[in-house]
Amino acid sequence: MKLTTQIANQFRQVYLNGKWIANTNLKEQLSDLTWQQATTKINSLNSIATLAFHLNYYTAGLIKVFEGGPLDIKDQYSFDIPPIASQEDWNTLINTIWSNAEKFADLVEQMPDDQLWTPFVKEQYGNYYRNIIGVIEHSYYHFGQIVILKKQILSAT
Repeated sequence: MKLTTQIANQFRQVYLNGKWIANTNLKEQLSDLTWQQATTKINSLNSIATLAFHLNYYTAGLIKVFEGGPLDIKDQYSFDIPPIASQEDWNTLINTIWSNAEKFADLVEQMPDDQLWTPFVKEQYGNYYRNIIGVIEHSYYHFGQIVILKKQILSAT
């Protein structure tokens, strides 16, 4: 099996269908939330919706590069979620996340393994491997926050 296939499967596990590391995945955790639950803020913490948007912001930014476009994402905008004021808004966001997750994984899987070791946009950004694995690690980090927030929100209602 190609390394890129293994990495793509690892990405799919955290987003779409995994049970290996966390015994759940992002899709399972977000799909049963109402928009009100997803946008609930606890103290000064980000909402679940904001964290989900944040994760997708980086996934979408890397997809653009994988497809030959520029790297034009900036950390300062990564939490700038558009208003979620209805279930339709929430469903649109999570459906975009699932679509981008599939696309991201498919594009990684299609890469030749040797591309993993080539510079990502600029040499200062490291190689493709570092950036793809970074997105996976970043996803698990915020996924853990989402799970904890969800438990707190559901226990309060």
